[in-house]
Amino acid sequence: MDFPHAPEADRAGLRALAAADPDFATIEARAGSLPWRRRPGGFPGLLQAIVGQQISNQAAAAIWRRLHALPGALSPPELLKLDDEALRGAGLSRPKVAHARALAAAFAEGRLDEAALAEMPDEAAIAAISAVRGMGRWSAEVYLLFALGRMDVFPAGDIALAGAAADLKRLPARPGPDALRALAEDWRPWRALAARLLWHHWRHLTGRPAMDDLPVVGG
Repeated sequence: MDFPHAPEADRAGLRALAAADPDFATIEARAGSLPWRRRPGGFPGLLQAIVGQQISNQAAAAIWRRLHALPGALSPPELLKLDDEALRGAGLSRPKVAHARALAAAFAEGRLDEAALAEMPDEAAIAAISAVRGMGRWSAEVYLLFALGRMDVFPAGDIALAGAAADLKRLPARPGPDALRALAEDWRPWRALAARLLWHHWRHLTGRPAMDDLPVVGG
């Protein structure tokens, strides 16, 4: 349980979580060292969350790769200049094109700001992000976890987290979001670290890579 890839502050939290709930202490022995994934802050990080909504990691990675290659797609004012055909050509569905434009407009108009989000408490940041069309609580929590490094957010609506928790905790069925959120109360104040370990456990169980593990450049 060395968690060699985690920052020191998070490593201490991971050890405390594993001591409080011994089931977490068993994950690395089966799945290997926990990788430490980060995402960019601001518009690119939230756009990546839109890309990953409700599709497989492999499909999300392919779309994200094409968006990276599309000039201007990662800049709010430049994305707003792109036509729908260009964004659809990168693989975004029609609803996600609309959501990407809404997000770009929120940044371009100053309704969202990377530095301001980083200074907000968790719930205030989640509320600010969720106010944008297409940016629900799951997307906001994923951003806080991977881009801002918050320690105690938990995307309880995530299907992979529910599957991993059901296996790890030997539950009779996959918990719904409310039940999973209630279960995660026992993991405060390290719920984001619990989520990282649960995703790691799920990737080991299923053999499916994370979106962030698939190459952005090329292909």
